[in-house]
Amino acid sequence: MEKIFHGNIKPKDFATALIAEFDQGNLRAQQIGRGKEIVVQISTRQMRRSGGKTALTVTLQTVKDGVAVEVGKQSWLGVAASLGTTALSAIRNPFNLLGRLDDVAQDIESLQITDRVWEVVENSAYAAGASFELSERLRRLVCVFCDTPNPVGEPSCVACGAPLGSSQPTTCKKCGFVVDRSETNCPNCKRRL
Repeated sequence: MEKIFHGNIKPKDFATALIAEFDQGNLRAQQIGRGKEIVVQISTRQMRRSGGKTALTVTLQTVKDGVAVEVGKQSWLGVAASLGTTALSAIRNPFNLLGRLDDVAQDIESLQITDRVWEVVENSAYAAGASFELSERLRRLVCVFCDTPNPVGEPSCVACGAPLGSSQPTTCKKCGFVVDRSETNCPNCKRRL
């Protein structure tokens, strides 16, 4: 899932916080790229027997007045497949589970890394004053009749009086995606608006 944070924040701000949080202990984090698009890869330091090398990819990309953050889903397949294999083995022979307890614990820990990533991202955004709300610049709607910028929420143009109607944008409260008021579900996270 992708979340968009509007405000005075850059991809580097998120990347720095993620690397500080995850490049320690049994995890390592590395930054790939810079500027408007950065990828942070978080993985375990050693190869695991169960789901392979567990890794998450966090893509940080500059968008209009903010940053889009997306956590890669490729690692879920490895962990989910590993847990599925463990379940099938346990059904066939319950004693097989004894040899996999350490792997199961590591797989469950890996599933929790995604929650920690979102927590670090949201804390970084909050510290920088960014949020899912529209930025001040995006809070202006230009009248199609006289080209005057109008604040979001105005029912009619402040200059010519033309109706602005439902053409004013808003954001999804769950992911920050800019949506049209006529939409009933967010095109990004599918949440009902």
